[in-house]
Amino acid sequence: MIPVAKIKLIVDTYETLEKELASGDTSKEDFAKKSKEYSSIGEIIYQAKGYLSFEKDKLDLEKIIEDKKSDKEMVQLAKKELNELLEKNNNYEKILRIYLLPKDEADSKNAILEIRAGTGGDEAGLFVADLYKMYEKVCLNNKWSFEIISISKSNAGGFKEVILLIKGNNIYSFLKYESGVHRVQRVPKTETQGRVHTSAATVAVLPEAEEVDIKIQEKDLRIDVFRSMGAGGQSVNTTDSAVRITHIQSGIVVTNQDEKSQHKNRAKGMKILRSRVYETEREKKDKERSRDRKNQIGSGDRSERIRTYNFPQGRVTDHRVNVTLHKLEEFLSGDAFEELNQSLRLQDQEIKLANLKTQ
Repeated sequence: MIPVAKIKLIVDTYETLEKELASGDTSKEDFAKKSKEYSSIGEIIYQAKGYLSFEKDKLDLEKIIEDKKSDKEMVQLAKKELNELLEKNNNYEKILRIYLLPKDEADSKNAILEIRAGTGGDEAGLFVADLYKMYEKVCLNNKWSFEIISISKSNAGGFKEVILLIKGNNIYSFLKYESGVHRVQRVPKTETQGRVHTSAATVAVLPEAEEVDIKIQEKDLRIDVFRSMGAGGQSVNTTDSAVRITHIQSGIVVTNQDEKSQHKNRAKGMKILRSRVYETEREKKDKERSRDRKNQIGSGDRSERIRTYNFPQGRVTDHRVNVTLHKLEEFLSGDAFEELNQSLRLQDQEIKLANLKTQ
């Protein structure tokens, strides 16, 4: 059972934030911060209030049941309501326990999502295009905004690499489970024998790092400029607008050539670089402090095979939770994405709850 005082504090905080935001006396910076906290608590405020009123509601119903003056119909109705109340409260407690789990500081951030072609030649590039369209539809379905930071075309209408910046509420907490190797099994259009080929793409999801999250000084960087190149290696620009940024200490390299302006390419490149350096630092800290990280669903190991998309069988299988959906088309259109994502989130939460109990 969760201490009532802890839940009361959540409700009190929510009501205080509501008054402060409505007063108009909050600075722009504080308003954004408090709005985010208010929105976060708002997701569980109904359950929190229900949990607080549980004991009183339970006592009222028990009085009716035990009162000898109550007629039979009233007692039956009260018993039914009591059973429903107990079930509701169990659900409230489960949701609130998950909310009270230690938070990943990055969960509330926007996400940089990188999709890269792996083994499989042109077919891998086409699969990158399929994944890109899928994530685009997931964004539209959830009313998230997205921006193409970098895109590199391959032959046959596919992509070597696509990098997106996705913005919305708690985006990283939702998309972090996508990191890893995605495998596709299908008959390529160029295959004359009807044989199924296996190709792969790697997805990396990074929390968008802001300047306050990680300090990168000019002396920490080596910046090279060159002319933008097309898919076949030909120069597509007459000026040195493409930018390659190297973070000297970590060896992380980012190249951006999508924009005609060197300044814009550098700004986009720095956005990616900052997030990669930030994620590298986070991974170091996590390894130092958490022996349980390897057991967590959202550990972000990019070498781990996480999902298979099998076109002949019309299924998508997530190997981490052993869940198979026989609705591949709906999944790739973004409509069944939430169903699988919810399974991943729930299992991750169960692991964290179990780890919490053993500590």
